[in-house]
Amino acid sequence: MHTAESYNTVRTEAMERIKTREGSQGDLQECRPFDEPPRDNPGDEQTRSRIPKRIIQIWIDLRRHGSHRSADSCPETPRPTRRGSARGDLPLLCSASMANARLLNPNFEYMFFDDKAVEAFIQSTFPQYKDAFYAFKYPIQRCDFFRYLAVFHYGGFYLDLDVFLVSELTNLLQHACVFSFEELTLNKFLRNDHGLDWEVGNYAFGAEAGNPFIGEVIKNCVRAQTDRQWVKEIMNGIPRMFHKDFYILNTTGPGLVSRTLAENPRTAEGVTILLPDDMRDKRMWHCFGEFGIHLAQNGWRDNPSFFYRRSFVLWMWWNRRALLKNGPRARRIGPSITSGWTR
Repeated sequence: MHTAESYNTVRTEAMERIKTREGSQGDLQECRPFDEPPRDNPGDEQTRSRIPKRIIQIWIDLRRHGSHRSADSCPETPRPTRRGSARGDLPLLCSASMANARLLNPNFEYMFFDDKAVEAFIQSTFPQYKDAFYAFKYPIQRCDFFRYLAVFHYGGFYLDLDVFLVSELTNLLQHACVFSFEELTLNKFLRNDHGLDWEVGNYAFGAEAGNPFIGEVIKNCVRAQTDRQWVKEIMNGIPRMFHKDFYILNTTGPGLVSRTLAENPRTAEGVTILLPDDMRDKRMWHCFGEFGIHLAQNGWRDNPSFFYRRSFVLWMWWNRRALLKNGPRARRIGPSITSGWTR
């Protein structure tokens, strides 16, 4: 296992290689998904537009600062576990989530990736994204980035290991791309520049292989590494002491997915968001429609001080109170804002 210092060296080298390509469209063209990804059951258009029966889950030990190995140093290429198993090094909650997903979807293929399988996947399947993968500052960003690449390549559903389903996912297979609902957003950029009062969740989503919207999300993850002005726009209005958490959310997490949805209306037309009837009802936040719920364990966050936690809660409470208080804007929250997407 590599140390934090060795990972930081790998990240620095990756960033230097990325910067040599910065400032040209060629960078995004070089770091692009496959033009023709593998598809399940290629046939008529209706068949191609359906999400395959596949569930993808990942466990990256966030206590590690990452490891890096070249293909030459891997005598055996690790492969994802097709059937999956509750490994001894997994927390009990994560093992329960894995069992829940498999038991409710017995006819689905199940793919589980650990650290080694994630790295092997990047090196063998998306070598054009290898530098981008290792250049992310925080481990959770690599986890976010991987989930988009895996769904883009294989097709299927991605589920966080703190997501629990209440029914099978078969009824969602007819969609080309389906995302969960996060919560009302406090992001001024999304609200003021795009009229988007809510955010898309990335804890549970599904798509066909090669879905164009997932491709745009991948490209934006790469763009956020080098385009500081682009990132600065969505970070506007966030107190400096909270920048780290929101930087992650807005460069690879729900903030980035929501921004991609708002700024790409053509590809967004094929995206289904499982929106609640009343977005102001907090009981409906972090739900995968009627199919499941996200416990939002936030295991990727550092253990903050009492002062930080208290300040964060007060800031969130105050801004949500202002957003939800009676007035014209509060009454517009909901279907009128979301008329462009299927509910």
